[in-house]
Amino acid sequence: MFANGQAVIQLFEQLAPKHFAMPDDKIGLQLGTLNKEIRKVLVALDVTEAVVEEAIREKAELIIAHHAIIFRPLANLRTDLPAGKLYEKLIKHDIAVYIAHTNLDVADGGINDMLAEALGLTGLAHLKEVHTEKLKKLVVFVPEDHQENVRQALFRAGAGWIGKYSHCSFNIEGTGTFLPRSGAEPYIGEQGKMERVREIRLETIVPESLERLAVQAMLKAHPYEEVAYDLYPMDLKGRVFGLGRVGRLPESTTLGLFAEQVKQALDVPSVRVVGDLGRKVAKAAVLGGAGSKYVRDAQFAGADVLVTGDIDYHTAHDALAAGFAIIDAGHNIEKIMKRRTAEYMNEQLAAKKYETTAVASQIDTEVFTFV
Repeated sequence: MFANGQAVIQLFEQLAPKHFAMPDDKIGLQLGTLNKEIRKVLVALDVTEAVVEEAIREKAELIIAHHAIIFRPLANLRTDLPAGKLYEKLIKHDIAVYIAHTNLDVADGGINDMLAEALGLTGLAHLKEVHTEKLKKLVVFVPEDHQENVRQALFRAGAGWIGKYSHCSFNIEGTGTFLPRSGAEPYIGEQGKMERVREIRLETIVPESLERLAVQAMLKAHPYEEVAYDLYPMDLKGRVFGLGRVGRLPESTTLGLFAEQVKQALDVPSVRVVGDLGRKVAKAAVLGGAGSKYVRDAQFAGADVLVTGDIDYHTAHDALAAGFAIIDAGHNIEKIMKRRTAEYMNEQLAAKKYETTAVASQIDTEVFTFV
């Protein structure tokens, strides 16, 4: 069985939920429809003419890309201009385009973790915290003989995490009362007769992002026709998510040697370096995309060097004056997301027993030619 487009995106958003995105970021479905069967997904960094042709050859019905194809409101849709031609070709071949940008940057296991892993960084921390997950307490009343089924269903849905501890719950024994009225089909008891049942008050923690999934799992596992449960907002904060990563290198090295390692690890032909090539570096920050705004964050985090892209001239001068090193490896280092995201999607699709597959785009969308 092949997955519906909505099912494919639901699996993807378990990795990179939409609410992780920065304000006004252009993410989500930008063209086409997800209300169709998807046999193949093409994962790309950019959606260019060559990438669309590749999707056609691959017979992909959906492209999941990192960079948006629609950045600002359209004044017109002219098919005699490059953007209009691209949209026309996608529509004619019924190829949907879904964008995951800063939500994939921020996500655990997303682009910045991919880059940090490629560079061998350890002891990772966020470069800039941007999102703290809200938590809720879920309380449900369960007959004793079903408490384990309901508890495990909640844990499988992602409930029960407190920091680095999973499967957290609190359970109190008590007596539940109810009187089934006309039309009721009670699991225990009969219509018109007051019942007293030994029940467990089961409490656990649910991240707000998983609230709907956890409640659905709980209701499915619960034997009662009408389930008594409560959700309480909490002041306690959950996991913190952020842009970029900061970590230690496997061993201290020089800036020049590290620049060579960056070229090899991130598969780029050249890099621009700010700083003395002979200086020692032991702690590095990495940020996919344009990093000029985050140089001070990297300095504040105690990094010796920031690996990123699109550093402008004046930012480079400011960093040099402050004695801080930068390796500008280009915006295109985010291409690392193609293979890794396709692998993630194939794992998730296979786990659900879908025949739908994902492939990484083989098109190099680097816009610059290095001479």
